[in-house]
Formats: sequence, structure tokens, C-alpha cells
Amino acid sequence: MNREKELRSLLKAHDEAYYRDAKPSISDREYDRLKLELESLSKQEDLLGLFDQQSTSEVGVKDSVKPIVGDDRLDEFSSHKHLSPMLSLDNTYDQEEFLEFDQRLCRLLKASALPYVVEPKIDGVAVSLTYENGSLTNATTRGNGIEGDVITQNIVHIENLPLNITNSNFPPLIEIRGEIFMGHEEFDRINQERLNIGLELYANPRNLTAGTVKLLDPKEAKNRKLEIVLYGLGACEPGDHFSSQSQFHKAIKDWRLPTVDFLEFVSSAPEAWDAITKLDQQRDNYTYPTDGAVIKLDSFSLQKEAGSTAKAPRWAIAFKFESERQQTLLEDIQIQVGRTGAITPVAHLKAVQLAGTVVSRASLHNADEIERKDIRVGDTVVVEKAGEIIPQVIEVVQALRSESSEPFIFPRFCPCCESKLEKMDGESAWRCPSQLCSAQIKGRLEYYASRGCMNIDHLGEAVIAQLVDRGFVKKLSDLYMLSNQQLLQLDGFAQKSADNLLETIDKSKNQVLWRFICGLGIKHVGTSASKELAREFGSIQSLEHASEEELTSISGVGSIMAKSIFSFFQNLENQTILRKLEELGLQFNSLQGEPKKKLSLDGKTFVLTGTLENFTREEAGSRIESLGGRVSSSISKKTTFLLAGKGGGSKLSKAQKLDVPILSEDEFSLLIEP
Repeated sequence: MNREKELRSLLKAHDEAYYRDAKPSISDREYDRLKLELESLSKQEDLLGLFDQQSTSEVGVKDSVKPIVGDDRLDEFSSHKHLSPMLSLDNTYDQEEFLEFDQRLCRLLKASALPYVVEPKIDGVAVSLTYENGSLTNATTRGNGIEGDVITQNIVHIENLPLNITNSNFPPLIEIRGEIFMGHEEFDRINQERLNIGLELYANPRNLTAGTVKLLDPKEAKNRKLEIVLYGLGACEPGDHFSSQSQFHKAIKDWRLPTVDFLEFVSSAPEAWDAITKLDQQRDNYTYPTDGAVIKLDSFSLQKEAGSTAKAPRWAIAFKFESERQQTLLEDIQIQVGRTGAITPVAHLKAVQLAGTVVSRASLHNADEIERKDIRVGDTVVVEKAGEIIPQVIEVVQALRSESSEPFIFPRFCPCCESKLEKMDGESAWRCPSQLCSAQIKGRLEYYASRGCMNIDHLGEAVIAQLVDRGFVKKLSDLYMLSNQQLLQLDGFAQKSADNLLETIDKSKNQVLWRFICGLGIKHVGTSASKELAREFGSIQSLEHASEEELTSISGVGSIMAKSIFSFFQNLENQTILRKLEELGLQFNSLQGEPKKKLSLDGKTFVLTGTLENFTREEAGSRIESLGGRVSSSISKKTTFLLAGKGGGSKLSKAQKLDVPILSEDEFSLLIEP
């Protein structure tokens, strides 16, 4: 059971990092291994569900429902429901696994051989384009597979994307799926600009693409050259417009839509394997990052017969190419300090070409990892960049180690403020304990001002760095004491930019309470917990005086989180900052309205499943929360109601097994009526 909980927590964190933060920390293959291990354990224990509800790391996301695929939606974007579910693909990593996929499909369809289409797997951001009567009406991210974020405004500037198609053979309504990406040349251009002004470099094109399509300012998105390729069919009216994938690809070309460079139609799995091998040899010549091949059944009727699981089609699979590795020299190990004081070692490497980009830095994770691998400055190391993520040092080439090399001594004092580092029981990371450490101050301010917390426009990483380095801001309350004169001393600031920043800072004084609680950066407290705390206590003053026992009585707050919250508000320095913020005009009592009163759904836990017709899942979840209820993503004996739309799947089955009351949309509407 402990390993299951650990795996659920790990996968939850990795999904958050990949889909919402666009900052994956492990390779796809490592992720799949963790997922397979969990599935194996879950079958043994007959446990359903992937995510642990006690995890509270969510920041600024639409979190009312467990997605059918990883969920990339953000609160700041409007949602659009896919006409046809937008599933992800299962992965395979070797020839034997691929041939097993083909054999399973042949048995299912009672065929001796099957025709396939082989395409490159592009490492970008999945998108669904909806055309109505020849006009592009919506560009939507995958989201949770049922609905995604509308990003039309951020991609209409793409040069090779037609907004109107006049071809007489174009269907009246069609969803076309594809991938938005950024070419290596554009990625390098943007990183060079950031290097010139001393900003942190983006890790890879995929992360930068994901961040660009989710920019709130379309003008900023337009300054970055995005590209797109299209390869998949969603919904289409009339439904018999195409009979096969190959016919659909031909139509894309006839309509002059951007499509993939590599495309082969084959009559059997062995021929498909030959095409995969050919693609692997050619992929470095393409302008977009390619990390594998996608193999699909050509016939749409056979696709329909094969069907899908809850998350992936049975008629397609992604073959992932081996991660690229290179040897290079480890020139230095430098230490970074995060907003919570966590100390992270980073390898500085002799630049090497890896997976289409020049790599000069790699993650070393923590002190234990350096000791375990015996990594030393001056070593020749093997670096891997799996799936276009931040590179990692895999191993040391011991045969090339200098006789004069010495073990790396992990620092015992903070490189920023020189405080003695501490290591908590059960943690692998060393931490700087000083609240006055400038690196932590910068990190805390960036988090406080972020979209998921106080959402303070114009207060980004570069501005915060200048404010802290110049001594203008040493603690949170200093933000609200900034003067026009101070801002005009910052690089790149003129009168208008100074006025804009002061205006957004002042506006944040009236943010909703849960965002302020979240922005305080209390350890273990994320979006969901912040909402619960705001709803329960109604004001910061009430929360400050809560005991650990009162905190643990709240749904979603465990003993570890309660201890962290209690300790935060017992800290005299934190108390002083809060009193100062009150003096400066932050309206703690009015941020959430009146202190909590008895609401109709108090204490009731809901789980949502299937496709809702009268509500989006976010709307239903928000309504439940506004009436005091709680939305969970997994069914248990403690679940009060399951709200079931069309296609409920495993959640519906488990609710029936556990005798959890099941609500239709009409019954739910009656329940929430005033």
C-alpha cells in the first residue's frame, strides 16, 4: 500500500509538471515504467484511480474532475468541448513490443495482416482545429480529452495555417488534430536573447511551445514563431466523408494544410517496422523535434471495430526512439537555491549536441545522487536527453577519470546567504533555513505573483530579480510599498511601465482569499487546500488562530499539512508581515466574503464522470464548491454522490459496487437549486 501511495503521488506530480507547468522532470519511458508498476499493484489490490486526493500541489488549474488523459487546462482560459474525444497514445519502446501490439490487433480483428500508416511522432503540443463551413472557429488543446483550453488567439498568426478553406470537397464541419511546435532555429534565437539579458534559458522547444500557446497576451505569442502540422481526424460531418487514414492525408494535401514530412502506407507490421527504422535514420533532418513514430490502422472502419480504452485507441501506438546519449566533460557543479530553500545541484558541461539542441547544463537532482554515482568535477560523463526534457547525467565514464580527481564535497552553507544548510528527516534535499536569503525571496515573490496565485501582471522573474538585488524588496510587504521613483531605476522601465506595475500591485489587494493563502507559499498547501481553508475560515485572522486539531478536521488537510500551516502562522516574522500587509490595505476580511456559514452541500463529497450536457465539469465543480461541497477525482466509500454523464466508465462501475448514490444531471440540478 505504501508503494501504491508513493506511485500515485509521483505520477500526480509528474502529470502536473508535464501537462500544466510544461516542465517535465523525467523521461516518457521512466513515466511509463512508474505507471505500469502502479497498474500492476492496483490490479493486485483491486484498487481503482490514479491520483491521491491528499496531494495538494495544484496551482491555478481546472481541477474538478479526473481527466481521461493528462489535463493541461488552466483557469485563465475558456473551455471548448471536443466533438470527438481527444485521446492520447500508448507507448512502446522495442520491436518485440510493437509486434505484440500488431498480434493483439490481428487477433481482435481476426486478420492475418493489417495495413498501417506510419507517421513521425512530433514532440510539441497537441491541438484540435474546428472548421465550420470552411472557417477556423476554434483551436483547442487536448485538455482532459473531453474538453480543452481555447488557444485560437495565440496561433492564428502561424504562417502556414489557413483560416479559411474554399475547397468544394471540404466538409461543413470537421475537427482536424495535429501538433504545434517550435523549430530548433527559433528556439535557439529566443534562448540567445535570454542569454544576452541574463535570464534563465528554456529547457527545450516543447516546453517553450506549451508556454507560448498558454500566454495570456496574444501579442507576445505572435513574437514567437510557432509552426503546425496536421495528421489526425476527430469528428466530421458527414461521417462517411473519409474511409481511411491515407485518404484523409491526401485530402489534407489537397486543401494545402500543413502536414508531416514523412508518411508511409504499408500492408503489414514487418513493413511498418522497416518504415519506423527509416524514420529514425531521417528524423534529424526535420525542422521539428521528433521523438518517435506513430503507427495507425489505415482503415477507419477497422479503427472503429477495434475501439478504444478509456485513455487510448487500440488501433494506434507510439513507438518511442531510444533516448540520445553523448559523452562530455563535466566542467563544474553549481548550486541553486529554490523558494522553499531547497538546494539543487546543476552540472555545467562542455557544450555538446544532443537531441537537436546544444546542451551545456544537466540536472544532478540532489547530494545523495551525486554521492551514489560518484560524480566529480572534471569527469567525463554520459548525458541523456530523453524525450526532449532537461538533460540528466546518467553515469560517469570511470575509465577516463583523472588520477588527481577528488570527490565532490556538497556545501554545508548556503551559496547565497551563507546560512548553515539543514536536512529534514525523510527528505533527500538540503535546505537553507534563512527567510532572508535573497534567492528564496526571489522565488517566493515569483510564486506569489504567478497566475495561479495573486496573478500580478508585469511582475515577472526579471523584474523581481532587479527589485531584490537593488534592495527595494526584502519581504512580501515591501511589494506594496514600492514607489514610482524606485521602479524608474529598473532597467527597461519608463513611466508607463512603472504605472502599470503599481496599478496591478494595488489591484491585487482585493484578490480572493484562497489566492492569497496559496501565494503565501505554505509548504504542502496548493490550490485545492487553499480553497478549502478560505471556505472554512473566511478570513486570514481566523486561519491564523486555528489549532492543529481544527485544521486536521478539514477535508483534504492531513496531519503533515496541518502542522505546516500551524507552524507558518506561529512564526513571528510571518505574523509581522501579515500585520504590515493589513496596514497597507490588503482586505483580508472581504477577500472571500463572510466567514463560513452552513451551506446546503456542506460535508458532501462529489465525484464527476462521463460527458455532461448542461454543464461543463468546471461549472458543475464550481457550483458544488460554492455550496460547501467538495469535488474528488476518485470513488471511495466516503463519496456522497457520483454525478454521472454519458459514458461513465470505471467510476460508474465502482460507485455501483460501493452503493454510492448516482445522480443524473436533472437530479443534480434539483439538488443545487436555491
